[in-house]
Amino acid sequence: MAEQAGPPRVLVVDDDDDVRTALRRMFESAGYEVLEAANGRVAMQVCAEHRPELLLVDIFMPEQEGIETIQAVRRQFPDSKIVAVSGKAGRVYLRMAKLLGAQATLEKPLRLETVLETARAVLGDIGNSPLS
Repeated sequence: MAEQAGPPRVLVVDDDDDVRTALRRMFESAGYEVLEAANGRVAMQVCAEHRPELLLVDIFMPEQEGIETIQAVRRQFPDSKIVAVSGKAGRVYLRMAKLLGAQATLEKPLRLETVLETARAVLGDIGNSPLS
């Protein structure tokens, strides 16, 4: 988004603390600003306050799951980009996420290099990261 100055802001939405920590470290080492949310409800609050350019949204979470979160983000923050994430059991939900407006989908277990490549492609900043 044009009003964002500085590094792209990424919101990692996953109920697994270890996944959030690993993704935070990877994105920060690549020069991104990182925000976290343990579920979709918290993610919507973070979006309202910080307007992230990119959200990585897990599909299966407590309180507000990923599909509902993707729909809400599309309605309220249409400029934000979304990458939906789920395990193999969630393949049908990943297809649904794509139909509902996610720019990309990734299956768990995640490869950090693939996550970063996907984020760069979705944001259109391939080659602009300090680690590229």
